[in-house]
Amino acid sequence: MNSTLKLALRNLLRYQRRTLLTALLITLGVVALLLFVAAAGSFKQTMVGSITDSMLGHLQVHRKGYTASMDNLPLTMSLQPRAVELVEDALKADPDVLAYSKRVKFGAMFSNFTENSSIRLNGVDAAAEDAAVPALRQRISEGDKSGPLVAPGKVLVPALLARGMKVKLGDSVVLVATNASGSVNGKTFVVGGILEGITGPGGRDGYIDIKDARELLRMEKEEVMEVAVRLKDIGTLSATQKRLNTQLDTIRNKEDKPATELHTWADLSPFANIVKMIDMMTFFIRIMLVAIVLVSVMNVMLMAVYERIREIGTLAAIGTQPRKLMAIFLSEGLLLGLAGALAGVALSYVVVAALNVWPIVFNFGREQITLHPALAASEVLGVLVMAVLVSGLASLQPAWRAARMDPIQALRHV
Repeated sequence: MNSTLKLALRNLLRYQRRTLLTALLITLGVVALLLFVAAAGSFKQTMVGSITDSMLGHLQVHRKGYTASMDNLPLTMSLQPRAVELVEDALKADPDVLAYSKRVKFGAMFSNFTENSSIRLNGVDAAAEDAAVPALRQRISEGDKSGPLVAPGKVLVPALLARGMKVKLGDSVVLVATNASGSVNGKTFVVGGILEGITGPGGRDGYIDIKDARELLRMEKEEVMEVAVRLKDIGTLSATQKRLNTQLDTIRNKEDKPATELHTWADLSPFANIVKMIDMMTFFIRIMLVAIVLVSVMNVMLMAVYERIREIGTLAAIGTQPRKLMAIFLSEGLLLGLAGALAGVALSYVVVAALNVWPIVFNFGREQITLHPALAASEVLGVLVMAVLVSGLASLQPAWRAARMDPIQALRHV
């Protein structure tokens, strides 16, 4: 085996220019794939973190049918106190649930006493919301970021609305809302903070204290429209969803049908479609890498067989077995693929390190994204294995041709 590898390596070094060019082509393909995977992974992680940590949470519980009309913020589709209590029991009992926040969501009229506009509001408990979506307070561009997220009598106003209505920190505003029975009620609030918007549903909502929300809507019972759930590890999302679905399915309405529905962040955010597109692009780039390695290695090995016909004939004439000849050419292809892939991995680590020192910053919607790419060991190993296997596959036909060559005809070749 060692002699075969040594002979294969010597043959590759005999044609240094061709070997270098082919290895360089494989290297560039590996670098392109790994850098795209690293950058795309960083982008997905940043965006998913932004959406889940400052807005949606990892999971959300609603009354059955609520999400179908979520854009209208229906007040008649709330979870009743008994259902909320059972949901809380299920969440507290689950080992992967870190925190949850009950929300009262509704639409209201926002007035600065001279102009009116509409606003979407979330009534929340400050401590619970902080635990469920800890990055929400980072979106506060004006206001106290160290105190309670939102205090009673205060409102966090979306930046877009604040600029349009010309309101600033400390201004008094009026919120007017219509409750489920159709009666109208208003309440004066103080602007406690300006909230920068982010891309996605709820990215430009305002926030008030949950008790203020129930007072404004004249709720006699402690109803909620949704429960945002944060997990200890987003990697357990699928398993936790299945487990909670089983638990929540026991909560029934008067018709003995499921009273709740559970959704992941991906079910509620259009960014999930962008994630799928990125994954599809990664798949096609993998196919391109396979094609590059396959074509380049096969071309080199075919040329090697053609140029060394007399050499092959001589080896066969002195008694070299066909399987030995085949092993030599297969080894050349495998070494070529391994060398190119290793160089590509090394170069990728250098570029990724440079991108972390000098990160790429760009705007996505209303957000500024900073990429911090990283290479997972499993991804690197997968690319290495793929490059070597494809190189071996590309060498099979040339190696088979060399092994089956007639020694007499080969020696006569000019």
